[in-house]
Amino acid sequence: MWNKENLLLYAVTDRRCLCGRTLTDVVRESLDGGVTFVQFREKQLERAQFVEEAKGLKQLCREYGVPFVINDYVGIAAEVNADGVHVGQDDMAVGDARAQLGPDKMIGVSAQTVEQAIRAENLGASYLGVGAVFPTTSKEDAVDVSFATLKAICEAVTIPVIAIGGITRENVQQLSGSGICGVAAINAIYAQPDIQQAARRLKAAVKAAVQP
Repeated sequence: MWNKENLLLYAVTDRRCLCGRTLTDVVRESLDGGVTFVQFREKQLERAQFVEEAKGLKQLCREYGVPFVINDYVGIAAEVNADGVHVGQDDMAVGDARAQLGPDKMIGVSAQTVEQAIRAENLGASYLGVGAVFPTTSKEDAVDVSFATLKAICEAVTIPVIAIGGITRENVQQLSGSGICGVAAINAIYAQPDIQQAARRLKAAVKAAVQP
């Protein structure tokens, strides 16, 4: 079971940030720092290695009571019994993902417009990831989303909304009043020298930003 509080600090993995460490080690550090949700995002792994790492990360997240979802690969999410999947506008349709995973799994959907957000909710999305709200180097094709659009999306849907894209401890307060329930981050957590401390400090800043 999960609720919108699990979306407060949503960590997205990035193998480029490992610096010789294992993915399990850095994710554990982030969980120790208070990460509340983990998305396994990999674009370059062979399928067998992807499945192996996904199983290990799922078990790790279970230990911490934190939801674990897989980016894009619905079939693998079903195979490893992840808590769900996150898909983009160009990935598998929400309805198809729901059909494969069943009614109890989480399906997150990326959205950049009010129309996309409403459509995703109508098709059965569990939550939305909206961005990029700030300039980002993590996704080359990221679309800029203004504060006004972010707020409009939050007002247009009833499912939880998180912001993503270039979010840091220093700029997250600029999202206050938008209606989001949390943020997703990659570099602000995993590219930092002390991942646990970075997660802890970012979480505190996000809490302050999303308080009503």
